[in-house]
Amino acid sequence: MKNYLKTFVSGILAGMCISIGGAVFLTLESKVLGAVFFMAGLFVVCTFGFNLFTGKVCYVFENDKQYALNLIPIWLGNLVGSLIISCFILLSRNGAAIHERAVGLCNTKLNDSLVSIFFLAILCNIMIYIAVDGYKNNPHEIGKYLSIFFGITVFIICGYEHCVANMFYLTVGGAWGAKAVVFLIVNTIGNFAGGVFFPLLRSYLKKD
Repeated sequence: MKNYLKTFVSGILAGMCISIGGAVFLTLESKVLGAVFFMAGLFVVCTFGFNLFTGKVCYVFENDKQYALNLIPIWLGNLVGSLIISCFILLSRNGAAIHERAVGLCNTKLNDSLVSIFFLAILCNIMIYIAVDGYKNNPHEIGKYLSIFFGITVFIICGYEHCVANMFYLTVGGAWGAKAVVFLIVNTIGNFAGGVFFPLLRSYLKKD
């Protein structure tokens, strides 16, 4: 139980970091600049080793059953972290402006088809895997940070769907409802599929 609690708390911190990145994205007018500064969230997650669902899911087939079960408190922790940051922002003087930007973004997302969301989520976590695994395993120091830079900025600029970032957008945009829950579930499943896509193929290529 103690380990689950620590996993959950680490997930909260990761959700807070990604939500801070999402707040920066909503604050800046430039999508490119927003993508660059959103990267700060994943940089902190990778540097401090926090539990982010979209990063951890990439290694689910390389680990045991307990690792897979930990994805549940991680996802829930990410959600709680996004709720905390959303509340902080909405109670601040910046809340109204960020809320207004989030409303427009959420309308676009929730009016999209679930098929589109699913495939955009797959593409998102392919980029997340590139970012996280590059940071983890690239032997070159510059390469580690370039992995994060390109992995994150590409998925943001292209409008791919990240379930933890969307937890924040839905909350700060006041867009929660049955439709949003279905959207987030499909988003999460797509992130899972995208997260394991490259690792499984790389594992296949390494087999004799």
